[in-house]
Amino acid sequence: MEMETDALPNGSSASSTTGSTTSAPATPTAAITAGAVSASALPSSKLTQLAESLKLEHQFLRVPFEHYKKTIRANHRIVEKEVSAVISGVAEAADSAELSRDDAVQQLNSLVSRLQGLKRKLEEGSRTEHLQAQRCRARLDHLESADAENLSEWNNIRLKRILVDYMLRMSYYDTAIKLAGSSSIQDFVDIDVFFEAKKVIEALQSKEVAPALAWCADNKSRLKKSKSKFEFQLRLQEFIELVRAENNMRAITYARKYLAPWGATHMKELQRVMATLAFKSNTECPTYKVLFEAKQWDYLVDQFKQEFCRLYGMTLEPLLNIYLQAGLSALKTPFCYEDDCTKEDPLSQESFRKLALPLPYSKQHHSKLVCYITKELMDTENPPLVLPNGYVYSTKALEEMAKKNDGRITCPRTGLVCNYTEVIKAYIS
Repeated sequence: MEMETDALPNGSSASSTTGSTTSAPATPTAAITAGAVSASALPSSKLTQLAESLKLEHQFLRVPFEHYKKTIRANHRIVEKEVSAVISGVAEAADSAELSRDDAVQQLNSLVSRLQGLKRKLEEGSRTEHLQAQRCRARLDHLESADAENLSEWNNIRLKRILVDYMLRMSYYDTAIKLAGSSSIQDFVDIDVFFEAKKVIEALQSKEVAPALAWCADNKSRLKKSKSKFEFQLRLQEFIELVRAENNMRAITYARKYLAPWGATHMKELQRVMATLAFKSNTECPTYKVLFEAKQWDYLVDQFKQEFCRLYGMTLEPLLNIYLQAGLSALKTPFCYEDDCTKEDPLSQESFRKLALPLPYSKQHHSKLVCYITKELMDTENPPLVLPNGYVYSTKALEEMAKKNDGRITCPRTGLVCNYTEVIKAYIS
């Protein structure tokens, strides 16, 4: 539902207050800053602003913690598997009555080698766990270090973290690494986590499902708990590729082994895919033709990204988009989409308009006029003045200009030169 506002449109006459703009940050960085506090009223102090900002740092702590837990679980599985194998080997050697001395020595040496290998894996796993625990600690310390005195510096680091997050999600890995390194924020960003996803994404883009299936196997319990269909979709795509290659017998064998267990919960999808054995890859039937299109692989990439984000507790949208949308929601008005929208308004740019498209218009009961020259609010203390060409500037800006130029004023946008006595006072209704 669109909200009607009393905002005055820009124009070329005194009545339209040409120079006015709605009160808004004029740059993308300002839009991000506005987004950081848009969920609540304007903070009354820096301390309040800091408290509100920290509420947005859920992902900052959740991702390394989930990664830490995943490493612990993986190391635990390795230990269980190796110890079980060693115990079985010892029991087998003890129960073998006909085992010669040389064979016994060889078997024991094999067990010792396996135990030494387990020790190396445990040491490596312990180092990895220690580094990840340190990362969690570093992030906690970073949050605790934030206070009203260093808020500007702290926000600067957060902006860089948001940019690195965006680059990693958009696959600009090298640029993300360079920014993190130059800013010394390696412990505050999740480069190693995204590199885990990079291998799967590149494989899917090359039409290979093996790395994605391995990832599903590593996270089977978590995916099952969230009722994920990602593994099933990978299996369907692998079946489709066998049909595309006209290897029908192998496709049927594959379906019996990997697709049949999903029949109880996904029968309709299975029936549709199995019908491709009859329709083939060159079918013109829309229902089955779409299954052979290349965009199915793009869909799998998008689906993996969503599952990956859910697994680590990340937002599905990049943090940069979320902050920008939060800020743009306070700036968006119907006048932002008019042809004469001022270029200082972020929503004059097509990329920001696209980002703000799903957002509602901001609720503004009254116009807020900002001077083009000083960027200060024009109100009863600093009233707007209209030049002969219809452009509007604040009294403070024009008075300062007149003092420096013997009473002459030059319009910064049109170059018009006039006397200060020719300006007319505008009134805000």
